[in-house]
Amino acid sequence: MPTSINDPEIQAVLDQARAGQGALFPSPEDWQDQWIYFLMLDRFNNPKASPRNLPYNASFNQFQGGTYNGVRNQLKYLQQLGVGAIWLSPVLKNPQFDETAYHGYGIQNFLAVEPRFASSPDKAESELRQLVDEAHALGIYVIFDIVLHHAGDVFEYVITEGGTTKEFGQIDWSDGVLPIRWRDEKGHGNPLWTNAPAHPPLDAAVFPDELRQNSWFTQQGNALSRGFHPFGDFNMLKGIATDVVKNGLQPTHTVLIRSYQYIIAKFDVDAYRIDTLKFLSPDFERIFGNAMREFALSAGKKNFFTFGEVFDDENTIAQFIGRNTSALGGLVGVDAALDYPLFFKLPNVLKGFSGTPLDVANVFETRKRVEQDIITSHGEAGKFFVTFLDNHDQDQRFGFTGNTQLVDQIALGLGCLYSLQGIPCLYYGTEQGLSGHKDPMHSDDSMVREALWGRTDATGYPNGFDTSHPLYRAVQQIAKVRAEQPALRYGRQYFRQVSGNQVEFGISPFPSGVLAFSRILNDEEVVMVANTNTVQGFQGEVIVDHELNPGGALYKVLYSNKNGVGGSKAPGAVVDKAGGSVTIHEIDGSVTSGPARTLPVDLQAMEFQILGRQGRTA
Repeated sequence: MPTSINDPEIQAVLDQARAGQGALFPSPEDWQDQWIYFLMLDRFNNPKASPRNLPYNASFNQFQGGTYNGVRNQLKYLQQLGVGAIWLSPVLKNPQFDETAYHGYGIQNFLAVEPRFASSPDKAESELRQLVDEAHALGIYVIFDIVLHHAGDVFEYVITEGGTTKEFGQIDWSDGVLPIRWRDEKGHGNPLWTNAPAHPPLDAAVFPDELRQNSWFTQQGNALSRGFHPFGDFNMLKGIATDVVKNGLQPTHTVLIRSYQYIIAKFDVDAYRIDTLKFLSPDFERIFGNAMREFALSAGKKNFFTFGEVFDDENTIAQFIGRNTSALGGLVGVDAALDYPLFFKLPNVLKGFSGTPLDVANVFETRKRVEQDIITSHGEAGKFFVTFLDNHDQDQRFGFTGNTQLVDQIALGLGCLYSLQGIPCLYYGTEQGLSGHKDPMHSDDSMVREALWGRTDATGYPNGFDTSHPLYRAVQQIAKVRAEQPALRYGRQYFRQVSGNQVEFGISPFPSGVLAFSRILNDEEVVMVANTNTVQGFQGEVIVDHELNPGGALYKVLYSNKNGVGGSKAPGAVVDKAGGSVTIHEIDGSVTSGPARTLPVDLQAMEFQILGRQGRTA
């Protein structure tokens, strides 16, 4: 096993990939054609054993036992669901003494994979590569979750107070560098390792060798205690000094870039999701994103995708994605970011908790303004963002609504997720109705990281992968419509005014309102209408494009989450509204009076419809 980025084995793997001998899997032509399924390896599946802690949805912050082979065992399940790409939680090796490292975000060796996800430690690399290869054989791309900001809990802080020496895995932020001791393979700080050891055991300290230097880590304690200071530890996870300069160079950049290029070549990875991207300097993220892109191009992957976690607003995200056309320098950074601005609004609007359809529309209006000078190597705005309803870092899954899990409401949310601009990402288990949430007694993240394969039905039969589940079928159907409708992948996006009296039209400014929007590609308009009210139906009209829709044009229902519950009602024929006959409140605050064309719709409570022109859509 290589321990240095300069090991001949590393070079051989890189050379083989670039020479075409490894036959790396080609990239998708456009990532907007895909949608992503995010799963946590430890919590997804193990065909050989039950979860180590039951019930499956209990608070448990140690390894449940999910494996690489467990994911491979369910690839057909994912293919039948319509998955285009699997995003795996981090697979690189974490400290082996840490039983809470099931999530994978505290890396100890950036050149090795986590042996606890394998059937035996010596098979870890081969089983991971087999998983990737078999996914590719089914036409599914594979995304690795990676970390640049920090390593695992690889050293302890040593503080002497009043003649007493104390050891801390986590300590509050300090303005100065603190003394440390590197941890041995059992997790103990070695008194002889106040400086990085030259030749530690493979389970001790940190690897590769070039990263194992005191000065390559911030050594200033927990940055979160200072209000998310960008350079420091994340609680127990030790911050890498990515901006340290030595002899005019930034050595940690070289180490991390070469390590992750090796991982691409070794495991045929198709994309990287970058954890805690917000806490890297924009300079490093641009260098890193460009280095991954260029290496992948040299190895035949022409559209390697990078997207990052920027838990912030639109203005902050704009500093990291693409390249500002007015800025100096030619480097293009990461391709996209997780769409937190949309996440901050959409779930609560769809549940009627807080916010309004107008708030969702304003997310995209703000985006147009903030991103007006931003381009990517991949094109227009839809490729900037990976959209989602929930994930492993949230207080609750989207499916949790008070003490009730509402299938129709989840399907309504899924319809919006797959129809709005962006690359949709589904959190594992949503299609099986997982509804974890934190509560006062169990406040850790494990409550939204349930073991999917631990579920059983009333007879005790395991049904964690039930292809007849109504939400599994809903995802299948919605994803099929998205695949058949190019407008839902590439189209321009317009939020539409609605009216209950056929005269006053506006984007709803009230909770539990109707969210309506169109995607237009060339001469094709697809209309989405979501009634977020849990009790009342909606009968009214929706504005559609005047030029593309002649009076009397007919639409049909391409998808409704209510087909099996009372049946969805087809829309009426497009109506001509003469100038002066209507009042239309535009999103910019102006008011117009037509002429306009509208589409009559009739929705049940919590109904979502995708509507397409008859005779012009699949």
